[in-house]
Amino acid sequence: MRRFRFGVQASSPPQSGQGWIELARQAESLGYSTLFVPDHLDDAQFSPIVALTAAAMVTTTLRVGSLVFNNDYRHPVTVAREMATLDLISEGRLEVGIGAGWKRTDYDQSGIRYDPAGIRIARLAEAVEIMVSLWREGSATLNGEHYVVERATGLPKPFSADGPPLIIGGGGRRILDLAARNAQIVGINPSLAAGVIGTEVARTVGPERFMERVNWVKESAGDRIDEIELQCLTVVAQVVDNGYSWLSEVAPAFGITADEAKEIPIVLAGSVDEIIETLEMRRARFGFSYWVIHQQEMQAFAPVVAALDGK
Repeated sequence: MRRFRFGVQASSPPQSGQGWIELARQAESLGYSTLFVPDHLDDAQFSPIVALTAAAMVTTTLRVGSLVFNNDYRHPVTVAREMATLDLISEGRLEVGIGAGWKRTDYDQSGIRYDPAGIRIARLAEAVEIMVSLWREGSATLNGEHYVVERATGLPKPFSADGPPLIIGGGGRRILDLAARNAQIVGINPSLAAGVIGTEVARTVGPERFMERVNWVKESAGDRIDEIELQCLTVVAQVVDNGYSWLSEVAPAFGITADEAKEIPIVLAGSVDEIIETLEMRRARFGFSYWVIHQQEMQAFAPVVAALDGK
């Protein structure tokens, strides 16, 4: 059983340099393992590479990571170089989350073609092969369907011998198969196949569906399953005196009951002690040891981190 650790997803960063520095330092001081930045084109989100570099430079133990890069925005050779550089100058405090892209508005805004999921996942698979080869072998050559790379050079070398750990997550079989074969950290997520977060997502968040995804990962990973850390990005982590009462007020808006909501793996609501108990139960059931909460909940959730981190 893996030890607990916790990350913070900064989807709504403070709109100033000083505010960002303070957020990074606060996450570190509260005991969080990692500060993550997403990669969407709306909501005033920061450019991840710049923001992660800044956060790494003003902290000493905090890890930084993307959750996750959209592979379709950037060429894997340049991503590999940028990430090797950041891993080097942060002395190994980087985690590289990368995905096939899912949010349709990102593609609409950028003018990038929104290919079918199978094509995007196949393109991601080639990108991962290129990046890992650059980090581990120092060069990459690939004559693929989506990328053609001829003797690309993997310099600078990353600080970590095998390169920074990869995070790949998802809610479908194909992306989780790819994650199980290649990633050190696998995120178990709802299905976002529709390209938007709508009512259909609610049908994919029940505990049985999450267990099915965990089993896919175990099946595809085979002997390397013990090398994989399972990650869960919460949709809500609300520290309140009466979690059931809070869920009773919120859940009907999503067409579910409080009883159904409290069983959803990506929902945490209750007192500190109740959340601790829930996390221990979900680690035992699903294997989730790496939990990511949103920055707005970082301060209130800190007692949970203090109680469970490293245990």
